[in-house]
Amino acid sequence: QVQLVESGGGLVQAGGSLRLSCAASGRTFSIKTMGWFRQAPGKEREFVAAISWSNSRTVYADSVKGRFTISRDNAKNTVYLQMNSLKPEDTAVYYCAADFSPPPTGPSVRPQRYDYWGQGTQVTVSS
Repeated sequence: QVQLVESGGGLVQAGGSLRLSCAASGRTFSIKTMGWFRQAPGKEREFVAAISWSNSRTVYADSVKGRFTISRDNAKNTVYLQMNSLKPEDTAVYYCAADFSPPPTGPSVRPQRYDYWGQGTQVTVSS
């Protein structure tokens, strides 16, 4: 079992920044990839970014490339999502997730691949 706890969400004006954190506990040695997803009201959960736990390989959704940065601190079992130049369309509940067996091609963008999920943190961007 892995427990994931997100923090750092909040209300910010358009153009502002937030940094989300996700602390993992439990079977953290089994984590191979950590990802961030988001879900806006009435929409499906969508991929945001992911990072390989071993080699820090990263993948981003096109909608956040150049604005968001995912990073990890293995010693703290924590993954971060630095979000800059925020837009109202970034408003959503943000979830972190852990994947124990990613595909050979690298971090997956499919939520079905991930084994454990956090409870989510709300990000609201006002215009």
